[in-house]
Amino acid sequence: MSFIKGLNDIDNNIKLQKYEGKNLIVNKPDTLEKLNASSDRMRICFLDLETTGLDKNEDKIIEIAIKCIEITKNNGSDIKVIDAYESFQDPGFEIPEESIKIHGITNEMVANKKIDWNYVKNILSKAPLIIAHNAQFDRSFLDLNLELSKNKIWSCSINDINWEQRGFNSFKQELLAIWHGFYYESHRAMMDVDALIHLLTHDSYLDNKPIVELIQNAKTPLCKVEATYAKFEYKNLLRKRNYKWFSADNGKREDNFWYKIIKHSEIEIERKWLTENIYSGNFKGRFVEVTIVDKYKN
Repeated sequence: MSFIKGLNDIDNNIKLQKYEGKNLIVNKPDTLEKLNASSDRMRICFLDLETTGLDKNEDKIIEIAIKCIEITKNNGSDIKVIDAYESFQDPGFEIPEESIKIHGITNEMVANKKIDWNYVKNILSKAPLIIAHNAQFDRSFLDLNLELSKNKIWSCSINDINWEQRGFNSFKQELLAIWHGFYYESHRAMMDVDALIHLLTHDSYLDNKPIVELIQNAKTPLCKVEATYAKFEYKNLLRKRNYKWFSADNGKREDNFWYKIIKHSEIEIERKWLTENIYSGNFKGRFVEVTIVDKYKN
């Protein structure tokens, strides 16, 4: 992996700048201009959550941060921050020590704090698109807390940008930031949001900024390939090909399967691989359309 151009000084040392989000100050307008799909400008909400753990059914949100920006969608220029919101949330139980070590949020910090879900709904309603780094994680928690979230278009700054094609072999936000010449206080929700906006609109890109690629990919439906009736002995092979296990709550074996999300252009490639490697020449899987609204639902 190489750093972006222009970071080496005369002694061939890398210069990193601490980013604090000072260029992303909110300037909330009294009224919003109406925008549509043909407008040059669009609004996007960037969102980050901190939680007590990774299980959406057992764990709880303890911090939320949202920043709504307006941007020129064809080149990612002229960013305006039109609204923002951040809040702690008391989960109603002790935050596990291993979680505190990651984000530094203590029980004292969240005590008696509550998220204003009406404000969250209001700010998310201002934009047609929500972006998160690892959107499936954030969406899984938000969908449980806000009905509006289930009907929004979500985009993922990991999966909807081809970072590998851009020369980066890791998708961790902190590493991508460093490779772009800056660092920040990570794992606090609003700072993560600011850093993500800065990363996706980074001025090292004269064209084809990551945010432009992401906006285009957000419009593209995907396909879920389900490796139904795959034998247990093939689990490691499926894992290596990035399949995940889905277990139904009804206890029916036929409703449990390995799956992955692919592009439509990859359907025949995946069908051929499954037929040859999993189904002994007789394809038994299925392909299910994933609409742009259903992307990253968990």
